[in-house]
Amino acid sequence: MITLDELQRSTAEVGDSVHRTTISRILHKSGLYGRFSLCVLLQKVDLHRLEEGPPLTATLTREEGLKYYRTMQTIRRMELKADQLYKQKIIRGFCHLYDGQEACAVGIEGGITLSDHLITAYRAHGYTLTRGGTVREIMAELTGRRGGIAKGKGGSMHMYTKNFYGGNGIVGAQVPLGAGVALACKYLGNDQLCVSLYGDGAANQGQIFETYNMSSLWKLPIIFICENNQYAMGTSVERSAASTEYYKRGDYIPGIRVDGMDVLCVREATKFAAAHCRSGKGPILMELQTYRYHGHSMSDPGVSYRTREEIQEVRSKSDPISMLKDRMLSNNMASIEELKEIDIAVRKEIEDAAQFATTDPEPPLDDLCSHIFANDQPFEVRGATPWTKLTSTS
Repeated sequence: MITLDELQRSTAEVGDSVHRTTISRILHKSGLYGRFSLCVLLQKVDLHRLEEGPPLTATLTREEGLKYYRTMQTIRRMELKADQLYKQKIIRGFCHLYDGQEACAVGIEGGITLSDHLITAYRAHGYTLTRGGTVREIMAELTGRRGGIAKGKGGSMHMYTKNFYGGNGIVGAQVPLGAGVALACKYLGNDQLCVSLYGDGAANQGQIFETYNMSSLWKLPIIFICENNQYAMGTSVERSAASTEYYKRGDYIPGIRVDGMDVLCVREATKFAAAHCRSGKGPILMELQTYRYHGHSMSDPGVSYRTREEIQEVRSKSDPISMLKDRMLSNNMASIEELKEIDIAVRKEIEDAAQFATTDPEPPLDDLCSHIFANDQPFEVRGATPWTKLTSTS
């Protein structure tokens, strides 16, 4: 069987564009596209209290590459549509967008399983998708509709799926909750773990250091992940933190710092961290160096504390979707036409979801107190006044 290297060498004399097109056609006609995998050299990882870290190479199959590309594009387009609907006042309230940080969510999911557990802060739309939610459910939740993933009651910051515990609005409060989930995993002995995410702003919270201590004492299977997007709301990390080496903040807990804009770097680091936890060594801390394109929330234009030129430079040099796309195209793992077809399908999915999110009915008042408990008999709930009675159903 002809190999990818042989194909590349056989056409090395011609120009890059012709070279790429020629190989793409050969691969399509031969049906070999899906059989190839790519070995990628990754950036060096910074280590704390570890003799060895994640591998500096990663294998990417064509199937994985297309899956990662589609998921990241879906998150990107979904967030851009949320921005549009918010400006039209169809989405109201708090809304924190994730565009720019897609490689974090997709890479983390590539390193664990859906039977593992994950909890994050309020920038949660991307994780809701990677944990099994649909675009339709997420968009309907953003607009407060009955078909939303939390029945229209949670909004942007409070979305949940199986083994995904939100979406939490209190800064840093999800971290000790994640430790509780990890304690349950250890108690049950099910070889599962919990990923507990927070931002660089929340990293200065006292409750996080308390959780480090407890998790280390009890050797809980938890991966603490700091998504360092460089700005705590509108304050740069240099102005808000005496130490910006967040992966060392656990002190006695091992830590790693990786490029959060490269989906493969994140995936390999997560695999390494998961193996550490499952081996019974206790918690580990990861810092993902990433960047958000929008402001902290939709009420923040995002350009009063940083320049438009800075944002554009990150987009042009480190965009996670462009990085993966270029990697796949330059190594003949996909064609431009294929990726365009994915883009078109994603846009249609987003538009269909937005249409549903603007036409689905809002939840009725009768649903206000439902779902307080799971699998329980209906019971009466007192309303705002003693004579106002509501019913809760599971």
